[in-house]
Amino acid sequence: MATATEVRVAPEDVRAAARRSERIPDPAVVVIFGASGDLTKRKLLPALFHLEQQGLLPAEFSIVGVARRDLKSSFAADMKDGILKFGGGKDGDDTIDNFISKVDYHAMNFDDDAGYAKLKSLLDKIDKERGTQGNRLFYLAVAPEYFADIINRLGEHGMAHPEKGYARVIIEKPFGHDLKSAKELNDDVNRVFDEDQIFRIDHYLGKETVQNILVFRFANGIFEPIWNRNFIDHVQITAAESIGIEGRGPFYEKAGALRDVVQNHMMELLSFVAMEPPVSFEANAVRGEKVKVWRAVKPIAIENTVRGQYALGTIDGQQVQGYREEDRVDPNSTTETFAAIKLEIENWRWAGVPFYLRAGKRLAKRATEIMIQFRQPPLLLFDRSGAGPCNEIQPNILTIRIQPDEGISLRFGAKVPGPDMNVCPVVMDFQYASAFGVNLANGYERLLLDAMLGDQTLFAHRDGVEATWSLFTPVLEAWAKAKPRDFPNYTSGTWGPKAADGLIGRDGRKWHQL
Repeated sequence: MATATEVRVAPEDVRAAARRSERIPDPAVVVIFGASGDLTKRKLLPALFHLEQQGLLPAEFSIVGVARRDLKSSFAADMKDGILKFGGGKDGDDTIDNFISKVDYHAMNFDDDAGYAKLKSLLDKIDKERGTQGNRLFYLAVAPEYFADIINRLGEHGMAHPEKGYARVIIEKPFGHDLKSAKELNDDVNRVFDEDQIFRIDHYLGKETVQNILVFRFANGIFEPIWNRNFIDHVQITAAESIGIEGRGPFYEKAGALRDVVQNHMMELLSFVAMEPPVSFEANAVRGEKVKVWRAVKPIAIENTVRGQYALGTIDGQQVQGYREEDRVDPNSTTETFAAIKLEIENWRWAGVPFYLRAGKRLAKRATEIMIQFRQPPLLLFDRSGAGPCNEIQPNILTIRIQPDEGISLRFGAKVPGPDMNVCPVVMDFQYASAFGVNLANGYERLLLDAMLGDQTLFAHRDGVEATWSLFTPVLEAWAKAKPRDFPNYTSGTWGPKAADGLIGRDGRKWHQL
């Protein structure tokens, strides 16, 4: 296998470049609602610690965890444990203790007005003691049903538009469960916060490989000229997980694969692949091009959709139960754990190029990737009968691996040594770990830093949220009216229901092997 990596960049050089970028935000307090949940311990605190390690946080910085349980005596220690287990920290490292000294905790019910008054007093006290200058970043790591109430009460208690400093709010997905609820949520939030204060977070956009799609396309002159319907046959985007629902039965019963992954994560990936070059990398320019892509997608015909639900099977040699046997799941559930969609974008760049999306739980392996297959050139010069060492001349394929083993590979044909003109595929492969070293970042670092800087480029705007919901709400409504009779319809450890193979197969294509 040929390798595309020519220069290995040392991790310390990457960190030095980050510090030189001068992307250090103003002093601030990050207030995390729902801080007792796994997201805070596994992702948010490790991400903030990584920023501290890189010298990208101001000296005047604090964190306040907010949740209903009284955890004041144990919260800081629990967050330190999260950094050690999930953030690559090492016990005995003084920088961890210094970071943890900036962590506070406030117990309150989310509908308790007295609790908000006390929270405001705590934040004012931190401002005086630690010089955080009245700047607040509120992170709602809570269930969606609490979004509107928390935001309303922040407004009522004068924390949405402070007299001094800024106030911003990060909202975790899902942003609604259909078009109507998304509009209602957006209206509720916009009644309290201005749109430039709102950061709708999708952690996929924090991944370096996702951001690199734009660099790959627009910083390299060899790709953009062929990035269109004249040269590309079709595009596949896969988000496969080998795990099940991990004890989240009540959540997943309301969500399903389409709401959980396709409407947000996968549509973001599609927009990065399909968007036109923005005039700049400023938020409005980038997000405007993404919305244009989503609005150009043709209404999705129900025959261009497939849904599935996993049954008992084997993964990594271990037997796993079916979805209907999972804890707190309806034994007759019709919730989909797999979804495949064929999309068509009606614009000058992509007309006639199908985009195939698939996402699922309990599939054969964990992998998220984008596969671009190019059109075959005329092959009259070459033997297509398969008489040579390779079965047939294969099309050029560009693969962008989002996770795991992040990288980019390009497959092309090369002559096999010998007297005959035989062609076999070879692969050039670029791997992030080989070029830049192992990256302990979890994707939240960039997004948290951007939110503190007020940069909304990698966050969703309400126009984009509503544009994607307008595409998938009719599909959800059609699925709700015609309940599936064949669930469960794929075995755990496989690549989903046979109907998904039929969806792409009727066009004379097949899913790329991951």
